[in-house]
Amino acid sequence: MARIAIVTGGSRGIGEAISLRLQADGITVVANYAGNDEKAKAFTERTGIRTYKWDVGDHQACLDGCARVAEEVGPIDIVVNNAGITRDGTLARMTFEDWNDVMRINLGGCFNMAKACFPGMVERGWGRIVNIGSINGQAGQYGQVNYAAAKSGIHGFTKALAQEGAKKGVTVNAIAPGYIDTDMVAAVPAPVLEKIVAKIPVGRLGHADEIARGVAFLCSEDAGFVTGSTMSINGGQHMY
Repeated sequence: MARIAIVTGGSRGIGEAISLRLQADGITVVANYAGNDEKAKAFTERTGIRTYKWDVGDHQACLDGCARVAEEVGPIDIVVNNAGITRDGTLARMTFEDWNDVMRINLGGCFNMAKACFPGMVERGWGRIVNIGSINGQAGQYGQVNYAAAKSGIHGFTKALAQEGAKKGVTVNAIAPGYIDTDMVAAVPAPVLEKIVAKIPVGRLGHADEIARGVAFLCSEDAGFVTGSTMSINGGQHMY
């Protein structure tokens, strides 16, 4: 029987690439989303991957949403915590709402999804959780105290939860992408983006499918001895 995976923010950008890669590996994939219903519908029609809508920053919504997936699709074996937002600005300009929204979704979403799915994984003796961090959670980034703090928190969360799951057959790992050619990065002004690319030793932006391949490995049987790790996929921009 095929493993069942849920990818948060799984219908666009890096999340879409992850969903498609896991599907290609024979995994039954469900994509969570929180935004555009029409785009989610089009994604399902194009890929055959079912989509479920809820806000991962809402604790009860995660519990209810994952329970619905388990009932309609089957027990969740794999969780990829990919959903995230930005609310950039220097500390002087950042509002509490900007801070709180990013922490609630980017870091809180990992906790909420783990609370919903980790116990079942432990009970069944097998599970994979992959949390998408960021190079900016490792190195920091001007104007992103909220995002950098949330992503750095993901790396600590990963190491702590890995210790709880290790003897139960549940691995917990993170991937820290560098700058990837997604819509989020496309929104960066061209002169700023040129300076970013100039600092990447391989001389280019990463591709979403390069992140997806890393996720696929960490979700596989072959990665059973890998837990508590952060895989940096950043073209050598930050070596940590």
